[in-house]
Amino acid sequence: MTFALRPQHATRYAALARLLVRYGRSDLVSGVGMDEFLEATEPSEDAAASAEQLARDLEAMGPTWVKLGQLLSTRVDLLPEPWTDALSRLQDDVEPIPFEDVERVITEELGVSLRHGFASFDRTPLAAASLGQVHRAELPSGRQVVVKVQRPGVRQVVRDDMAALTELAELADAHTELGRRYGFAQLLEQFRRSLAGELDYQREAANLTRMAELTAPFPHLIVPAPVPDYTTRSVLTMDFVPGRKVTALGPLGRLDLDGRVLVEELFRAYLQMILVDGFLHADPHPGNVLLTPDHRLALIDLGMVATVPARVQGQLVKLLLAISDGNGDDAAAVLASMGHRGEGFDAAAFGEQVAELVSRTVALGSDLEAGAVLVELSRLSGTHGLRPPAEMAMVGKALLNLDQVTQHLDPDFAPAETIRANTAEILRSGMKPSLGGAMAAAMEAREFATQLPARANRVMDALAEGSFTVKVEAIDEVQFLHVMQRLANRVTAGVIVAAMVVGAALMMLVPTRSRILGYPSIAMICFSLAAIAAAVLLTLILVTDRRIARRSKADR
Repeated sequence: MTFALRPQHATRYAALARLLVRYGRSDLVSGVGMDEFLEATEPSEDAAASAEQLARDLEAMGPTWVKLGQLLSTRVDLLPEPWTDALSRLQDDVEPIPFEDVERVITEELGVSLRHGFASFDRTPLAAASLGQVHRAELPSGRQVVVKVQRPGVRQVVRDDMAALTELAELADAHTELGRRYGFAQLLEQFRRSLAGELDYQREAANLTRMAELTAPFPHLIVPAPVPDYTTRSVLTMDFVPGRKVTALGPLGRLDLDGRVLVEELFRAYLQMILVDGFLHADPHPGNVLLTPDHRLALIDLGMVATVPARVQGQLVKLLLAISDGNGDDAAAVLASMGHRGEGFDAAAFGEQVAELVSRTVALGSDLEAGAVLVELSRLSGTHGLRPPAEMAMVGKALLNLDQVTQHLDPDFAPAETIRANTAEILRSGMKPSLGGAMAAAMEAREFATQLPARANRVMDALAEGSFTVKVEAIDEVQFLHVMQRLANRVTAGVIVAAMVVGAALMMLVPTRSRILGYPSIAMICFSLAAIAAAVLLTLILVTDRRIARRSKADR
């Protein structure tokens, strides 16, 4: 199978082909017709070494590929553990862009020069990534802020990369077994939404505001507030929050810190956001959590945010309850209802392995890590041909990152106890109807109560008069018998015509004095009758079918 390459994407095709061949997926390359890009590159026998090399290769290929690797690190149902571990450590640090470009972007986006828009602006970036970089600044009001500036031209680079990936994903889904099994186009659509959110800084500002509202009941958590007048799609200005990464906290630093209170609030907040509010900060790794001087936790970098649908929220709560109760059968049933079953899915074998995993999990007691369990269940689902919703793997990965944060703040913290202690509150909160849902339910109830007496009277009157009927939409038996009779008549007529032709052919061999055109008369008569009958039968078929077609069209 071949396809027409777009010249502007040829470099990207070649880079992707080299990547796939290097890591043992030359069948996928040939399946989508990129054989001319094949190279004799052998993958490493060491899975961990290959995974680390893949991470380095993605870093060298640019921002789109780095973000794709970070997303794939959450899909434990698609990739083995060494690969997801390596991809989760992908570094997004690159050379900073020149300050002149930063100044130009800010001036074009905000419509004001740095000199007039800021009291001060640090030329040296605090951090530089593939999509943008962050500078410290001060507003004319004296408000201390950080300014996140998007790299010039990065949108066009991402757009071209996505166009090439979309074309190849659709081809892979249509022409390769691997594509049909995993659904690359669907995975890429999820990636497109995630990347679009990271490229739109106004959306990230909205995420900051939303998360600040959700964490307001937790006094030890803080989220930097955006500055709307200084924020556009390519520039994000938010409060500067002093602090240090929790990874920099040593054993001595924990002596003056009540780590248990901090981690319990952090864990409860994330459980509430994910399982009740449907708001998922997909990347709460230790680098995005700061410990402030007043001993609070600051949550930063909300570019990668996902929405957990209400259906998935309820199923996750059921799954966590089944795990905490040690009920492997219920856990397997919930997982099967959540995911998309492939052709090779074996429910019995899957249930046995889930039950075994849940039993091992319950045996851990206070050492249970919810994130690790969800990740392992996602991986087990993928192994058995069950494709769980992407949100489940992302929730598991987010909770796994939280486990790393809590280990730095309080190594003795037991997430399982917090989950069990807050399950009742989560269930109560999840059962509270929203204002819109309550209003809709009230209107439905009012309409039902208003119309019920009249409808009940009509039903009772019909029963009393003996005129009560039940209409069932089924096959029209009379019409069906007519069609079958017409079909039988046509088949019978066809068989008779065929018999006349065969009989005439046999009578051609019978010697006789009566001949027509040199052939036996009886045979020629049979041939003529067969031809006339066939013509009449074909005419009736055509006329009848056209009449039925016109009638059906008129009925529609």
